[in-house]
Amino acid sequence: MQTYKSIWNALTDVAFEQGWIDAAGIRTRYAHAGRKGRPVVLMLHGTAGSWENFAENLGPLSKHFDCYAIDMVGCGFSDKPDLPFETPVYARHARDFLDAIGADRAHVIGCSLGGWVGARLAVTYPERVASLTMVSAAGYLSDASNMSRIKSQRTKAVDEPTWDNVKQIFNNLIHDEKNRIPDIVAVRQRVYQLPEMARAMHNILCLQDPDVRARNVLGDDEWESIEAPALVIGSLEDKDTYLATARAVSKLMPHARYAEMADVGHWPQFEDPATFNRLFLQFMGEITQ
Repeated sequence: MQTYKSIWNALTDVAFEQGWIDAAGIRTRYAHAGRKGRPVVLMLHGTAGSWENFAENLGPLSKHFDCYAIDMVGCGFSDKPDLPFETPVYARHARDFLDAIGADRAHVIGCSLGGWVGARLAVTYPERVASLTMVSAAGYLSDASNMSRIKSQRTKAVDEPTWDNVKQIFNNLIHDEKNRIPDIVAVRQRVYQLPEMARAMHNILCLQDPDVRARNVLGDDEWESIEAPALVIGSLEDKDTYLATARAVSKLMPHARYAEMADVGHWPQFEDPATFNRLFLQFMGEITQ
């Protein structure tokens, strides 16, 4: 029997809350599911995204952990200060969010930019990262054509946030057309219609500038310095630099495990949540024994 894929179908039987919290002056939107006192899982989305790309993971993971998926600074419905959003800015915001919820450390799951931010967090604030899970890994290799495409698509979508312009973004994020569901397009369109989003997008896209990106990528020595256990998942249909990055950084981090997922693109945790959730829970079982 075919089931309609929806953000809300994924959350129908999940006891969760959406809220905003002050993280060192940044009003931060989050979704929370799980029991206080359990280990904290912090979920970080990709470029100009929002917490909804973890909608399929909150329920299953919250049976074991205290889960928070946030809109990173400048993104989604969180505050958008007028400054370039380089990776140290995002990492500081993630740290400040953990402070705001009273968490000393977290198991960080990051998708694309979120994984890059998680790695930066692990380098800069290692005591705050209990483990790092990266999907569609970024922050090591760069590709000029991919950066140009991201900049062009996101700029067009925020300048003219029509349904078609916003939906086009997901052609590169989600491999299977049936998973490019209206729910996720509608949320992104609503974000891109915010009056402050055009300025914020300019600041977000600074990482697509070659010079800015060059000073933000992590060098071999920085990847090698990450002592936290890591799970790196390569998506076999993610054809840009992400699969190569996943394979490379999983060899550099001293305590990394590598796994691959088939028939998924840039959002494997969204397209095939059953496989992703299983891999994550298996990883967590191994490192917490």
